[in-house]
Amino acid sequence: MRWIKWFATCVVSIASLVATPVMSNDVPAIAAASNIKFALDEIASQFTQDTGERVRISYGSSGNFVAQIKHGAPFQLFLSADEKYIYQLSQSKAISDEGVRYAVGRLAIAAPNYSPLKLDAELEGVKTLLKSGDLQRFAIANPDHAPYGERAQEVLESLGLWDSIQPKLIFGENVSQAAQFAVSGSTQGGLIALSLAIAPQFKKMGHYVVIPEELHTPLNQRMVLTPKAGETAKHFYRYIQSDSARKIFSDFGFGLPQVEKEADKTADIGH
Repeated sequence: MRWIKWFATCVVSIASLVATPVMSNDVPAIAAASNIKFALDEIASQFTQDTGERVRISYGSSGNFVAQIKHGAPFQLFLSADEKYIYQLSQSKAISDEGVRYAVGRLAIAAPNYSPLKLDAELEGVKTLLKSGDLQRFAIANPDHAPYGERAQEVLESLGLWDSIQPKLIFGENVSQAAQFAVSGSTQGGLIALSLAIAPQFKKMGHYVVIPEELHTPLNQRMVLTPKAGETAKHFYRYIQSDSARKIFSDFGFGLPQVEKEADKTADIGH
């Protein structure tokens, strides 16, 4: 009897050891632009409720994720804030297709509730503080690797403010960090993602005004599966394109692209 019990215990132990890596593979690592954090967290929560499957999401700047994926990072799905980064991965053969657009981003100017900066769509309040010498610090994401930082620079250039405001700029490593700078009081305001500005976590600390889309090139946000993608990642990829997920993106201020057909997926190669 003792031998039988010992043998049964060994079988159970070996089975659990074998099952462990399978379970870890069923929780895919997802790389996502920080501007979609609140929307994607809600989508992922709903995905788990609906399917019982889970994902593990890392948020950061799109440009940094591209470098990581090229160097073999174990991400199974990448949601970029700018589709140009997807095309870069495709051209380097790190992925096999260009994926699909999942949202269109918007910019907002935001400031803490007690900031002297008056907010408006044409940044007249910024110009006023610059002229009076009262603008000390203004936040944007780093334009070198964050799409929302690139578009913030375009807005400032379009309005003739880039040269004069550069000494006042505080760069966030990504747009989420820039949003923290913009509304926490460490700066007098900043240009951030609308999706973050309207999130309850940020909205309670400050206020915002939406920036006109014509002041910058479009923020077409695209996602793609990597060659490492397993079934759960593929399922989540499809789920993000569902009506329920698209509604969540819309609730967070994103524009919704038309659902792409297979023939459309390669239409923008090289842009």
